Amino acid sequence: MAPTFKFAAMSRRAAITAAALMATAAIAGCSQKSGGAAEGDMALGAAAGAKVTVVEYASVTCSHCAAWNKEVWPEFKAKYVDNNKVRFVFREFPTPPQDIAAAGFMLARCAGDDKYFDVVHAIMESQQEWMNGVPPRQSLNRIAQGAGLSQAQIETCLNDKEGVAALEKRIRAGIDAGVTGTPAFYVNDQKVVDSSLAGLSAAVDAALAK
Repeated sequence: MAPTFKFAAMSRRAAITAAALMATAAIAGCSQKSGGAAEGDMALGAAAGAKVTVVEYASVTCSHCAAWNKEVWPEFKAKYVDNNKVRFVFREFPTPPQDIAAAGFMLARCAGDDKYFDVVHAIMESQQEWMNGVPPRQSLNRIAQGAGLSQAQIETCLNDKEGVAALEKRIRAGIDAGVTGTPAFYVNDQKVVDSSLAGLSAAVDAALAK
């Protein structure tokens, strides 16, 4: 078995930032919109400027996010993303344990844009392993190596000051947008409470019909 990585201080710093900001989320200002383009967005489907943009704020350590990713995402993707009907934007919003979430997001970005979503989805799927006693850090290490990162690259990634600063900035942007939990969905800036396929489809179809 490959050795698990030593958990970097920089990823812990990002976790501390996430925890501190989450603690104040309930009283954060909501002046910013959620659907417009933001620095660091990871997107699939239609190009920027599409008629309909769906934004998901999620965490790789959020069980509800993992459930949505497993149960709803495949059909939603086939219905709207693969055919470029909508632009789907994924935004990182680390939830407890924040150190694992922060590390997971950093590793996903270090794996490269072409592997980002694969890594994020794999980490969400690995939550089942954690429930069965596998240390989350071991799962992250396995997934990162499977995405082509060497042990040295993993350590470099988790100690990247610029990467941590960028993640902190994305967390702050989510708080400023009024996000208080995950998963959170917005269709053209309008929050959609019903995240089922039917609920999201109703909002997306209405936006497409305008």
